[in-house]
Amino acid sequence: MALKQRKRLGDLLVDAKLISEKQLQKALVAKKTNEKLGHYLVEQQLITEEQLADTLEIQLGIQRVQLNRYPIEAHLIRFVPKDFATKNELMPLKQEANKLVVAMADPMDFFAIEDLRMMTSFQIEPVLALRDEITRAIERTYQLDSSVVKEISMQAESAPKEVDDGMNEEMAPMIQLVNQVLFSALKQRASDIHIEPFENRVFIRYRIDGLLKTVRTFPKGIHSALIARVKIMAQLNITEHRLPQDGRTKFSLEGDVLDLRISTLPTIFGEKIVIRLLNAKQLVLDLEKLDFNAYNLQNFRKLIEQPSGLILLTGPTGSGKTSTLYTALMHLNKEESNIVTIEDPVEYQLEGVNQVQVHNQSGLSFATGLRSILRQDPNIVMIGEIRDKETAEIAVRASLTGHLVFSTLHTNDAIASIPRLIDMGIEPYLVISALSGVVTQRLVRKICKECKEAYEPTKMEMELFEKYNMNVEKLYKGNGCPACDERGYQGRMSIHELFRLDQPLKEMLMNQTSLHLVRTKASQNGMIQLVEDGLEKAALSLTTVEEVLKVAFDH
Repeated sequence: MALKQRKRLGDLLVDAKLISEKQLQKALVAKKTNEKLGHYLVEQQLITEEQLADTLEIQLGIQRVQLNRYPIEAHLIRFVPKDFATKNELMPLKQEANKLVVAMADPMDFFAIEDLRMMTSFQIEPVLALRDEITRAIERTYQLDSSVVKEISMQAESAPKEVDDGMNEEMAPMIQLVNQVLFSALKQRASDIHIEPFENRVFIRYRIDGLLKTVRTFPKGIHSALIARVKIMAQLNITEHRLPQDGRTKFSLEGDVLDLRISTLPTIFGEKIVIRLLNAKQLVLDLEKLDFNAYNLQNFRKLIEQPSGLILLTGPTGSGKTSTLYTALMHLNKEESNIVTIEDPVEYQLEGVNQVQVHNQSGLSFATGLRSILRQDPNIVMIGEIRDKETAEIAVRASLTGHLVFSTLHTNDAIASIPRLIDMGIEPYLVISALSGVVTQRLVRKICKECKEAYEPTKMEMELFEKYNMNVEKLYKGNGCPACDERGYQGRMSIHELFRLDQPLKEMLMNQTSLHLVRTKASQNGMIQLVEDGLEKAALSLTTVEEVLKVAFDH
């Protein structure tokens, strides 16, 4: 292995022509006795951290890892104290038999490697990682109280028993572990936590800004107790392992009350759990903050302030449809209005709105609930989702009899909602008469403000903007920084397509004009297509063209 050559870092940097021999000798004299040469050179801006890492990777043949995307086996921190890891800038990653793989900012620090070998009794295999990445990994992973990790790991190494009551003293460290997983997810703005069992490990993954990220792994032996603890929180049956279960609970964390929606699923390696984190404090109920551009916001106001009609929001799961619907309802929530919703599930509780939870086991479906709601003298009705002909039929007829009806539908774009309802078995003339407008929505990641930088658009990007009669001289992207965990993005925003059915468009649809011509006419009348709205936001340096094209069709 190249590491055995023990060539000094300064010589490697001189060989790579990144610094001169004179600069090296000057640095060796100027740096503090305990200060590492690489750190000194980076701080003096003689080299960058990337150049330092590239030199070590290429010339020493040591593997380089990106810690923000590496599944760290968190239980290994019991072998390496946090002070030692911080002082020597290293992070234990995984155990392979009697070998410990350790990420190091300086894999040539043979004193640290030897100390680690003596401390752990493992053979040490160093891999290379950036100093900042190691610092963040230490803070993230050592958030777990080391005594908790040690106790859990020791329990996992002993013959694991099936948890039968979940209330014994052995659950105490598991309660702490689950609380800390929830706290870490909240700090990292995660929307979901995935607990995934595999043959030898349990993976903890967070969904952050729409993307899953592995944050920790634990020994398989803790799986039963971990699942039991989560089930107890949601009041699920801890003895049932063969069937999926759904539950919810409220959880108070540092002043925030989280609504947790919990779903279990049996897999070949045990039960997988997904926890959806709903934080009422993060719910935006202001039309001005829904990311509509000025033109779409004006049209959306007109659409929802009319006295009757059917208004649909379309888009995939997790695209923010419910938040937009809730915001519209709260905008219309006046003393003189009776607003009733039927949802599955009720995600947030709205003051002054009568919310009904679907309960299919008891016979309370969307259709049966909607029939009862219409006997409750409502002005405004919100249906969580139109899933079948019966619900669609009642919703259409309610909108034609003087009610303002909101609902969601799964379609790729706004105009596709019309054939979707017709395919459900609703008469075309009823659909066209009832439907007032459709909003299609997607979420795209926002460029990180800390590392945003301009670049010249590519030929493909220029052609795309020209197609929509838009000119751009520069676009923006994020380079990646500690603030965004090296992703280049932080947070998400909505892009929209708003289709209003005026009388000429309704006449075209009644005459069975093709949807392509209807779309063309709507665009001529001012409708901003989904991809067009996304490109406008990319031109304003809010997101990237790449993000827009991930979620929007270029018609």
